[in-house]
Amino acid sequence: MDELGRISPEEYKQGKKFPLVIVLDNIRSMMNVGSVFRTADAFRIERILLCGITACPPNKEIHKTALGATESVDWQYFSETEEAVLQLKELNYQVYALEQTTGSFSLQSFQPKQQQPYALVFGNEVKGVQDNVLKHCHGAIEIPQFGTKHSFNISVTAGIAIWDFFTKMNSFKDLK
Repeated sequence: MDELGRISPEEYKQGKKFPLVIVLDNIRSMMNVGSVFRTADAFRIERILLCGITACPPNKEIHKTALGATESVDWQYFSETEEAVLQLKELNYQVYALEQTTGSFSLQSFQPKQQQPYALVFGNEVKGVQDNVLKHCHGAIEIPQFGTKHSFNISVTAGIAIWDFFTKMNSFKDLK
């Protein structure tokens, strides 16, 4: 880690964050949760909201893929995803679900506004983002797919979406 010049979990907690909150809506797989923590750490995401049946740290299965990221990335638990989304909206976050639904638009066509805080909601591996949560989002974003399957794994979707927001908001210079 010293050779790579990585910051410590303490420095991460004190440092500037990318203004993005990740909301996990009833994620079944603890390894998916851990993977999202690890990706969130890589891009200095503000925090993760774990909702419904989504497991919380400390957890052996989450740790397998998070590899310590649960120590750096702030997180909070909500029993209802809807409550988490409404709270984010009150704090002036633009909230978007990553979901294939009526009216969703392509990720590549979305241009986030600079200085605007965002939250991205990722849904259950089988059922997706709940309808009662979707109705409170500012919109739904989907990632184009050209194969035979109709969805990505949630950890892959999170990685693609976070990277897209990070690059479009030109956050490289801000977090070095």
